[in-house]
Amino acid sequence: MGEDATPRKGSEFADLVEVMALLRSPQGCPWDREQDHRSLRRCLLEEAYEALEAIDRDDPAALCQELGDLLLQVVFHAQLAAEAGKFDISDVVRGLHEKLVVRHPHVFGSKTIETAEAVVDEWESLKREQRQQTHVDQMADVPKAMPALARAQMVLRRAARAGAARTAADARDAVVRAAKSAASGEDAEANLSGLLLATADLARASGVDAEQALRERVARFVEEFGEGG
Repeated sequence: MGEDATPRKGSEFADLVEVMALLRSPQGCPWDREQDHRSLRRCLLEEAYEALEAIDRDDPAALCQELGDLLLQVVFHAQLAAEAGKFDISDVVRGLHEKLVVRHPHVFGSKTIETAEAVVDEWESLKREQRQQTHVDQMADVPKAMPALARAQMVLRRAARAGAARTAADARDAVVRAAKSAASGEDAEANLSGLLLATADLARASGVDAEQALRERVARFVEEFGEGG
């Protein structure tokens, strides 16, 4: 890019990759040169949460900026991997392209899928086939770094696809039973964790994103608490 760091029209992504390589070079930035995959873990999480915050605020300008920060994390990790001879950003993009084509046979092939729910089921089925996983393998594969409530609901969705789905009515009954056990005061941690899991399952059965619902409810609680004070 030389001395002019202004992206050329149509070459923005290539220029971004070049800037990242320069930042990591001996002539680059001391902070960038010191980073590795693990040290950047916190940054990746923070940028993802800031993008979620922009979405929740319905703030397009902020979302545009936060998506750029997320893209920086992708390019940064790919640069680290390229320096280690593992993969580079072209491998990342190529792999994503191939995945999108393979996982959408109803768009790029002859298969017919009519509903969004069926698309998700097909995606998960293809993922199991490609990775040679069982349903249990796929449940265990849900990232442990996810927020616990979101991870619980994702595990329960995969359990449901394996045939262990409760109806909304059954899930409500399970919540009532778990609440009674939690109210007994005995073995508080086990009983409360059971209640939380049952509640996550009720959210799944009801088509509610438990993590988002709780996040919004906490925000309302803080607002109401402030008004009450």
